[in-house]
Amino acid sequence: MSAGDRRRVIEDIATEVFGERGYHGASIEEIARRSGVTVPVIYDHFSSKRALYQHLIEWHYEQLRGIWFAHAETDAPVSSWIGTAVDAWFAHIEERRFAGRMLFRDTTGDPELTAAHRAILDASRAEILPLLSRVLRPDLPGHDAIALELAWETFRSALQGLALWWYEHPDVPRQTIVAGAMNSTWIGFERFQSGDQWMP
Repeated sequence: MSAGDRRRVIEDIATEVFGERGYHGASIEEIARRSGVTVPVIYDHFSSKRALYQHLIEWHYEQLRGIWFAHAETDAPVSSWIGTAVDAWFAHIEERRFAGRMLFRDTTGDPELTAAHRAILDASRAEILPLLSRVLRPDLPGHDAIALELAWETFRSALQGLALWWYEHPDVPRQTIVAGAMNSTWIGFERFQSGDQWMP
């Protein structure tokens, strides 16, 4: 096994162990045993358990963020690719079913990790908002910076909440989860994109 392949195995197994046991309940020894390597091999790749955990948070967010960019780069109308992108987003979660618990429910109780997690979220949002601005027509009235950030927070919260719910209901097919996400978010986004606004 190459060093890159071994690292990928460690990352996948570590995601499972952290998701199953939480940050404090997980041990490098268990990650090594389940990865089929020794503890020193883990430390060849990651300097500490905290460094491994933080790396996984960064890596998974990068992968999920990349899904939006990969689809948006086609320059096709967002309506033509948003469903496929949402399905790909949930496919990543399905393939790594414990990732959502690490990404969307910070239960480490570690101030340093909590701060790092917050910084990763802020950096991810900073990358996504310009993309959202491009696909949701910032030229329309009411589509200012705050409105776009609220739109992203609504969309993000819906997908992440469904990912956590799906972890507790693994028998529900991905297609059903995607349909729920699209029904609860895209219909509103589509109207928002066309210029409709709710008025009190």
